[in-house]
Amino acid sequence: MAEVTPTGRATGVTVVGLDAAGAPPHPALAPVLAAAGLVVGAARHLASAPVPAGADTITLGPLAPAVRRLTDAVAAGVPAVVLASGDPGLFGIVRRLRAAGLPLRVVPAVSSVAAAFARAGLPWDGAAVVTAHGRDPRAALNACRALPLVAVLTAPGAGAAELGAGLVGWSRRLLVAEHLGTAAERVREVTAEQAAAETWADPHVLLSIADTAPADTAPADTAPDRVAPGGMRVDNQPAAAPAGGWALPESRYAHRDSMITKSEVRALVVARLRPRLGRLIWDVGAGSGSVGIECASLGAAVLAVERDTGSAATIRANAAAHAVDVRLVIGRAPEALTGLPEPDAVFVGGGGVDVLAAVTARRPERVVLTLAALDRVAPAVGLLRTAGYTVEGCQLSAARLADLPGGSIRLAATNPVVVLTGERQ
Repeated sequence: MAEVTPTGRATGVTVVGLDAAGAPPHPALAPVLAAAGLVVGAARHLASAPVPAGADTITLGPLAPAVRRLTDAVAAGVPAVVLASGDPGLFGIVRRLRAAGLPLRVVPAVSSVAAAFARAGLPWDGAAVVTAHGRDPRAALNACRALPLVAVLTAPGAGAAELGAGLVGWSRRLLVAEHLGTAAERVREVTAEQAAAETWADPHVLLSIADTAPADTAPADTAPDRVAPGGMRVDNQPAAAPAGGWALPESRYAHRDSMITKSEVRALVVARLRPRLGRLIWDVGAGSGSVGIECASLGAAVLAVERDTGSAATIRANAAAHAVDVRLVIGRAPEALTGLPEPDAVFVGGGGVDVLAAVTARRPERVVLTLAALDRVAPAVGLLRTAGYTVEGCQLSAARLADLPGGSIRLAATNPVVVLTGERQ
């Protein structure tokens, strides 16, 4: 982190966000700019800020030369300032400067996304924010197709016209915010067809809003607590699925003696647990941790319970390999469940009816368990029903392709597994 002396002199790099009109966001930045020996920014930013006459300036084009000059300035103790748009930590230059190891102080302005939502009079705490700048715009387009409220930072050739053309056929309202913070500011609501037919000023922000049915006419299988009229989500859930997918093959996890939920079974178990941002899921008898790890990759908070210390080390290694955070509790269930925070859903991968009874006593919304022994199915179903859960179940029997000598292929059967799902009434 950059340090600031009592006189306002920065010893590292100060990244200053400018609002859309080009004005510095706070008067306290004036002494920082006045003391700067190097100022970096786009031409419009350098023209709008009070850059001291004696400071060296770099007009941004390719970023690498500017990063090298900033690195040299920090090494020489020369105060440096980088001018950027809005909040430079939101799809901005802060990421690149941090990756270069530069000490930073960031003073943001209101981001263009926040300004666009404010001008439109819309809440945006449930929105997804994506960018089409400097990357394939198809990802941003597909986010607009998939999610009910999306803000897109656009770029020339990847703006409202192009995105609008790709959204024809989807039920979306589009708000296009141009020249935010200036006298020429314009925010217009258009259809996808209208957006595709017009030329828009760069840069602009596009808001894509799903047209949803009013609550009293919504289909019975929708979730009215998740999508409000006008498309806004109300559950803080803009997250998408992990890029690497889920129901990964067993080879993607370390495990001992095949103590792992097979991928075909795991696919159904994870679907039944319904992991997402804002939910806590217990993985009881976690083994390799594969179920909990995949729930974590889909945004859920996960607490794994495992009695075997060797398996606990495996869970930690697997979680680290998949870059997710799984809290591990080492102990034997049901005793180890005492005092744990209340779950939204629980996967029981090991233990007897005493474990299942302890889980249902905590009243999670959903309980999912896998059973290999048929004689355990009826007692588990009875216990769940007695505890006030409706129960669904199925047996999964998979056969995988396997090579034979001479180039032939056969089907190799995996052990059948019964998957039970209890839903609290």
